[in-house]
Amino acid sequence: MTKKIVKVGDIQTGSDELFLISGPCVIEDESIMMKTAEKLKEVSERLKIKIIYKSSFTKDNRSSLDYYNGPGLDEGLKLLQKIKTQFGFPILSDIHYPSQAKAAGEVLDVIQIPAYLCMQSELLVESAKTGKVINIKHGQFLAPENMIYPAKKCEATGNSNIILTERGYTFGYNDLVVDPRSFFHLNQTGYPVVFDITHCVRKYGIPSSDPKGGTRNVMPTIARAGVAAGVDGVFIETHPEPAKALCDAASQLCVYDLEEFLKPLIEIHNLEVQYRNK
Repeated sequence: MTKKIVKVGDIQTGSDELFLISGPCVIEDESIMMKTAEKLKEVSERLKIKIIYKSSFTKDNRSSLDYYNGPGLDEGLKLLQKIKTQFGFPILSDIHYPSQAKAAGEVLDVIQIPAYLCMQSELLVESAKTGKVINIKHGQFLAPENMIYPAKKCEATGNSNIILTERGYTFGYNDLVVDPRSFFHLNQTGYPVVFDITHCVRKYGIPSSDPKGGTRNVMPTIARAGVAAGVDGVFIETHPEPAKALCDAASQLCVYDLEEFLKPLIEIHNLEVQYRNK
């Protein structure tokens, strides 16, 4: 299968070069956002890996109205633009409503469709109409080969710049399971494929501030398995102090641990590319 190359700034997703999507789960205080960006820039330069900066201006699927859900569209995009200007990262954030697409497209390089909303036609169409790259998160309820359907909804607008992101399956028991067969089926669609490593270790139904709300200890194992299976990029949410994060505190990776976490993934990816190109 010849994979489509989707350009995000100077990143050619779908090529033989591994890329990273990273940043805090949700936009927090500016100092946290900038501190994360500074470290990501350092990691990018030291490991020669290209990074798309990700953070959500709104988390509209929190399990309680009492939980922090972000600064909102206007304030959030303003801060993301500042990071983009200062550090030169392409920027990714997710939208939840079709009415957000136009404003988001004026700042974002990649518009992300949340997993729960991956089949929402109007959301997909309005996002794709911006001409931006669309990252569609794989719904926990959908067979991987069926991700071709939301992708085709985007393509109907004339926009074929699409990335598909795997983040596990839920069976209604507050857990997510990553099936390696999914990487094969997603790769067969011909779109670049990303593995969201941090969301698939969340334990749903448990507050993310509770250490039991995530199984961060299994992240190295599943990350290496996914990269060996031939994904094009990895999605790793990072934070300077994960335990104090306002969302997904039990599953985000400390940004200061990111460099060592990535080293074996890059080595495995390079070996996989050599084998693939024989």
